[in-house]
Amino acid sequence: MPKIQPFLWFDTQAEEAMNFYVAIFPNSKVLNVTRNGDTVFTTEFELDGQRITALNGGPYFKFTEAMSFFVDCADQAEVDCYWDALLAGGGQPSQCGWLKDRFGFSWQVIPRQLHQLMNTPDAAQSKRVHEAMMQMVKLDVAALEAAAAGQA
Repeated sequence: MPKIQPFLWFDTQAEEAMNFYVAIFPNSKVLNVTRNGDTVFTTEFELDGQRITALNGGPYFKFTEAMSFFVDCADQAEVDCYWDALLAGGGQPSQCGWLKDRFGFSWQVIPRQLHQLMNTPDAAQSKRVHEAMMQMVKLDVAALEAAAAGQA
């Protein structure tokens, strides 16, 4: 077991969320479900190798954007795939590549190209890319590249 791992507090949806997330990400699996009688108490699972525990702790605490999972996407196709999958069933898009899934948990679905385009000694390029990103909901690689080239 890793020394440090995320621990997510759900009202009653820990198992449903675990199954939803495991179905979306490759190299993911259910590790354990602990029950208190017929009720799920905790779940343990891996998302692409990242171990996560989820608890059905009741309605006392809610997720906020202060905690999110960052999804590193190789290209626009991956952005589109994860964006659509995580929004399925009632999620809500936000801005700048952020969304909340149907459980209210926040995700950042970010193309690798964003970092490459912003991490440059060209301050003007970085600024153009940042400004373009700030206008987006789901990130658009072609539009970010156009902004970097000064074509937007």
